[in-house]
Amino acid sequence: MVRLIPRDTKFLEMFQEIAGNLVEGARQLRETLENYSHLEEQVQKIKAIEHRGDDMTHEVMVKLNQTFITPFDREDIHKLATSLDDVLDFILGASERLLNYKIMAPPPAAAELAAIIMRQAEELAAGLSKLGKNQEVMRHCVEINRLENEADQVERRAVAALFENEKDCINLIKLKELIEVLEKATDKAEDAANVLESVVVKSA
Repeated sequence: MVRLIPRDTKFLEMFQEIAGNLVEGARQLRETLENYSHLEEQVQKIKAIEHRGDDMTHEVMVKLNQTFITPFDREDIHKLATSLDDVLDFILGASERLLNYKIMAPPPAAAELAAIIMRQAEELAAGLSKLGKNQEVMRHCVEINRLENEADQVERRAVAALFENEKDCINLIKLKELIEVLEKATDKAEDAANVLESVVVKSA
């Protein structure tokens, strides 16, 4: 059997740390939307997690520039790091809109989308943890893609409900943008899964 990752697994370890941080950020977002109180404190926690993710991504890029032989394609390492970082960026973007737009009551779909993001983050972490052993990585990628399709449906229903029920035009704009940013986070998680899938296919 061809080894997917060489014995030097430093990049894999770094990606597992990034994925763990992403799971933490997604969990904090879900908790914020499910228990909507102390918003400023909750957003600060997410911001700290996002800043930590930026530092982790920077460390990957530094190591990539210093490493002659990488465990998989340099382009895929770069894409994977940036796509994981993008998910966290949109998590922060959604949380900041809650605060900056002074959203008093997010629609139920916001918490539903946050739960989907959380599940995608967990699947990404699980897939990355199995990459070195070449076990069941594709199954996790398929599930992340399925969850993104589910998020699309949630977004469409939520936006339709906003246009039907929300009478305040300014509030409608705020809530619609919140839903769209949350859905965009699920798109970015799918992008990361696609890179992960590419790594597996190239190593087959």
